[in-house]
Amino acid sequence: MKNKFLKVVEDAAFKKVAELAEKSETKRVIEPFQVGDTVEVHLRMLDGDKERIQVFTGMVISRRGHGMGEMFTVRRIVQGEGVERGFPLVSPKVAKVTVKKTGAVRRAKLYYMRDRSGKGTRLKERIVREAPAKAK
Repeated sequence: MKNKFLKVVEDAAFKKVAELAEKSETKRVIEPFQVGDTVEVHLRMLDGDKERIQVFTGMVISRRGHGMGEMFTVRRIVQGEGVERGFPLVSPKVAKVTVKKTGAVRRAKLYYMRDRSGKGTRLKERIVREAPAKAK
Protein backbone atom coordinates (compact mmCIF):
# COMPACT_ATOMS: atom_id res chain seq x y z
CA MET A 1 0.00 0.00 0.00
CA LYS A 2 2.75 2.40 0.96
CA ASN A 3 4.70 1.74 -2.24
CA LYS A 4 1.67 2.43 -4.43
CA PHE A 5 1.04 5.71 -2.61
CA LEU A 6 4.69 6.80 -2.95
CA LYS A 7 4.67 5.88 -6.63
CA VAL A 8 1.59 8.05 -7.26
CA VAL A 9 3.13 11.00 -5.37
CA GLU A 10 6.49 10.66 -7.17
CA ASP A 11 4.79 10.42 -10.56
CA ALA A 12 2.74 13.56 -9.84
CA ALA A 13 5.85 15.46 -8.71
CA PHE A 14 7.80 14.32 -11.77
CA LYS A 15 4.99 15.38 -14.11
CA LYS A 16 4.81 18.80 -12.46
CA VAL A 17 8.57 19.37 -12.83
CA ALA A 18 8.48 18.16 -16.45
CA GLU A 19 5.56 20.48 -17.26
CA LEU A 20 7.35 23.48 -15.74
CA ALA A 21 10.52 22.70 -17.66
CA GLU A 22 8.63 22.24 -20.92
CA LYS A 23 6.80 25.55 -20.41
CA SER A 24 10.12 27.34 -19.98
CA GLU A 25 11.42 25.72 -23.18
CA THR A 26 8.38 26.50 -25.32
CA LYS A 27 9.93 29.80 -26.42
CA ARG A 28 12.68 27.93 -28.24
CA VAL A 29 11.67 26.17 -31.44
CA ILE A 30 13.84 23.26 -32.54
CA GLU A 31 13.61 22.33 -36.18
CA PRO A 32 12.65 18.63 -36.50
CA PHE A 33 15.54 16.44 -37.61
CA GLN A 34 16.28 12.73 -37.95
CA VAL A 35 19.25 10.42 -37.85
CA GLY A 36 21.32 10.90 -41.01
CA ASP A 37 20.67 14.62 -41.29
CA THR A 38 23.53 17.09 -41.38
CA VAL A 39 22.85 19.72 -38.74
CA GLU A 40 24.37 22.86 -37.27
CA VAL A 41 24.16 22.95 -33.48
CA HIS A 42 24.48 26.49 -32.15
CA LEU A 43 25.94 26.38 -28.62
CA ARG A 44 26.09 29.16 -26.07
CA MET A 45 29.66 29.48 -24.78
CA LEU A 46 30.73 31.68 -21.86
CA ASP A 47 34.02 33.56 -22.29
CA GLY A 48 34.50 35.29 -18.97
CA ASP A 49 31.46 37.53 -18.61
CA LYS A 50 30.60 37.50 -22.34
CA GLU A 51 28.44 34.99 -24.15
CA ARG A 52 29.10 33.86 -27.71
CA ILE A 53 27.65 31.29 -30.08
CA GLN A 54 29.80 28.41 -31.34
CA VAL A 55 28.56 26.24 -34.20
CA PHE A 56 29.18 22.48 -34.33
CA THR A 57 28.30 21.07 -37.77
CA GLY A 58 28.04 17.35 -38.48
CA MET A 59 25.88 14.32 -39.17
CA VAL A 60 23.41 13.05 -36.57
CA ILE A 61 24.36 9.42 -35.92
CA SER A 62 21.99 8.68 -33.01
CA ARG A 63 19.04 9.91 -31.00
CA ARG A 64 18.07 8.39 -27.69
CA GLY A 65 15.67 9.03 -24.86
CA HIS A 66 12.48 11.03 -24.96
CA GLY A 67 11.02 14.17 -23.44
CA MET A 68 13.34 16.15 -21.20
CA GLY A 69 16.10 13.53 -21.31
CA GLU A 70 16.36 13.24 -25.08
CA MET A 71 19.93 13.33 -26.44
CA PHE A 72 21.43 13.29 -29.90
CA THR A 73 24.97 12.59 -31.09
CA VAL A 74 26.62 14.53 -33.91
CA ARG A 75 29.74 13.32 -35.75
CA ARG A 76 32.09 15.31 -37.94
CA ILE A 77 35.62 14.94 -39.33
CA VAL A 78 38.23 17.47 -38.14
CA GLN A 79 41.72 17.26 -39.70
CA GLY A 80 41.23 13.61 -40.59
CA GLU A 81 40.00 12.60 -37.11
CA GLY A 82 36.40 11.77 -36.28
CA VAL A 83 34.86 13.89 -33.52
CA GLU A 84 31.58 12.91 -31.88
CA ARG A 85 29.70 15.05 -29.45
CA GLY A 86 26.46 14.39 -27.59
CA PHE A 87 23.94 17.14 -26.92
CA PRO A 88 20.78 17.23 -24.82
CA LEU A 89 17.86 18.30 -26.98
CA VAL A 90 16.36 20.39 -24.19
CA SER A 91 19.18 22.50 -22.77
CA PRO A 92 19.85 26.20 -22.29
CA LYS A 93 23.34 25.63 -23.76
CA VAL A 94 21.86 24.62 -27.13
CA ALA A 95 20.65 27.84 -28.74
CA LYS A 96 19.25 26.27 -31.91
CA VAL A 97 19.57 23.32 -34.25
CA THR A 98 19.28 23.89 -37.99
CA VAL A 99 19.11 21.19 -40.66
CA LYS A 100 21.51 21.75 -43.55
CA LYS A 101 20.97 18.51 -45.47
CA THR A 102 18.70 15.50 -45.06
CA GLY A 103 19.99 11.95 -45.37
CA ALA A 104 18.09 8.85 -46.47
CA VAL A 105 18.88 6.09 -43.96
CA ARG A 106 17.18 2.87 -42.91
CA ARG A 107 18.66 2.51 -39.43
CA ALA A 108 18.10 4.17 -36.08
CA LYS A 109 21.81 4.36 -35.23
CA LEU A 110 24.59 5.09 -37.72
CA TYR A 111 27.53 3.79 -35.70
CA TYR A 112 28.86 2.07 -38.83
CA MET A 113 29.85 5.53 -40.11
CA ARG A 114 32.76 5.45 -37.64
CA ASP A 115 34.52 2.86 -39.80
CA ARG A 116 34.01 4.75 -43.06
CA SER A 117 36.11 7.47 -44.61
CA GLY A 118 36.12 9.62 -47.74
CA LYS A 119 33.28 9.09 -50.17
CA GLY A 120 31.97 6.21 -48.07
CA THR A 121 30.59 8.70 -45.56
CA ARG A 122 28.16 10.24 -48.03
CA LEU A 123 24.45 9.51 -47.80
CA LYS A 124 21.71 9.88 -50.38
CA GLU A 125 19.53 12.92 -50.03
CA ARG A 126 16.10 12.26 -48.49
CA ILE A 127 13.31 13.81 -50.52
CA VAL A 128 10.92 15.63 -48.22
CA ARG A 129 7.44 15.38 -49.63
CA GLU A 130 4.65 17.67 -48.58
CA ALA A 131 1.20 16.29 -47.88
CA PRO A 132 -1.23 16.94 -50.73
CA ALA A 133 -3.85 19.60 -50.02
CA LYS A 134 -7.39 18.32 -49.67
CA ALA A 135 -9.88 19.76 -52.15
CA LYS A 136 -13.40 20.59 -51.00
